[in-house]
Amino acid sequence: MTDIIHPDVFHGLPVLTLPSKDEPGAGTLPEPDSVAWRLECAWSEETFAEHWQRFLTEVDPARVRALLIGPWWKDEYTPLEPVIATMVADAHRFPALRALFLADAESEECELSWLQMCDVTPVLEAFPLLEELAVRGCGETAPESEGLRLRPVRHESLRTLRFESGGLPGHITRAVGACELPALEHLELWFGSEWYGGDTTVTDLAPVLSGAGLPRLRHLGLQNSEIQDEIAVAIASAPVVARLDSLSLSMGTLSDTGAEALLGGQPLTHLSSLDLHHHFLTDPFVARIETLCTREGVRVDLEEGDKWDDEDDESRYVAVSE
Repeated sequence: MTDIIHPDVFHGLPVLTLPSKDEPGAGTLPEPDSVAWRLECAWSEETFAEHWQRFLTEVDPARVRALLIGPWWKDEYTPLEPVIATMVADAHRFPALRALFLADAESEECELSWLQMCDVTPVLEAFPLLEELAVRGCGETAPESEGLRLRPVRHESLRTLRFESGGLPGHITRAVGACELPALEHLELWFGSEWYGGDTTVTDLAPVLSGAGLPRLRHLGLQNSEIQDEIAVAIASAPVVARLDSLSLSMGTLSDTGAEALLGGQPLTHLSSLDLHHHFLTDPFVARIETLCTREGVRVDLEEGDKWDDEDDESRYVAVSE
């Protein structure tokens, strides 16, 4: 299993958690644009609204370049929606904001499937200069009108979009494909398990695989999927692949079926890197891929997943689910 952890660096900046008001050194803070600020209030006496207001007072928001929202709840898990509403209301105070990470919570703080997500579209609408958006959280089994949601939008500046999920709903994948993102260079989708709402299909991915609306895309990650073989078959002939610099089909249930499709499909030798870690390939297919990539100068990650039973397909599993 892949551990869900806090990043040390975000948008090229070291991450600093805003100290609680009583913490030693709380009054000595770095320059606002020198770090990525992480806000959390789960272990303090402040509510998120109080924590947010103190942040605006102690740090010049006009110079903040990157922001991570950690645990925002106090005693019981609460929806993210009020947090987004608060941020959107103050969006005019953050002219330099270029990167946002929603729900930067580790497993010990909250399981991925327990994070109560909401519509994340308002942050794209409120921050037109945003270059990077990361969203962590499952769709679980919430209806399309609840939980994690995204409406198709046009955003001129977004260069990196990442959904880290143990169960990404198909309607999110379809919304991503329907967005107009002319500057997007890096797209990463973790699909997860159907048990936790991950019902994305290859059909849902068709707009992404065509590449028609993603003219600048250079990295594509279609990861952590129970249908990793089906995705690999689609990738074998997907038009978007020819323009990629790197491709990740990692963290999922990739087997020899998917590997055979990749080896027999369009060339992947133009890639600088191919990430297949957490796979379930047999040794002969690992050797074939490794030999091809080594010969063509493609960096490849073939670290395998732990299979419980070599004879049982049911023993294959995604790296991140609950």
